Amino acid sequence: MPLGRWASVAHPEIDAVELDDVLHALADPTRRTIVRMLLAEGDRACGTFGLPVAASTLSHHFRALRKAGILRQYDEGRQRMNTLRLDELDARFPGLVSTVLDAAK
Repeated sequence: MPLGRWASVAHPEIDAVELDDVLHALADPTRRTIVRMLLAEGDRACGTFGLPVAASTLSHHFRALRKAGILRQYDEGRQRMNTLRLDELDARFPGLVSTVLDAAK
């Protein structure tokens, strides 16, 4: 079993994702920026976002988004990649993510 940074990460089943958790995660402007970047550019490695926050803070934001069911993380070589679970979220909460992002512009 891998340890440390490259340990596998747990993702909630979409049926277990709660509306309050998604809304709480999207309430943070840095997390909304991450979601917008993933929407615009597709899958990205954690270190390629270029946001003006410390690496530990960025990890915190990725973890919050993952635990809320908004993104999925997977390892590709030596990089941790991020991809949105937008299709799954739209099936569970139709239009929620786009509505929140549009309202927060």
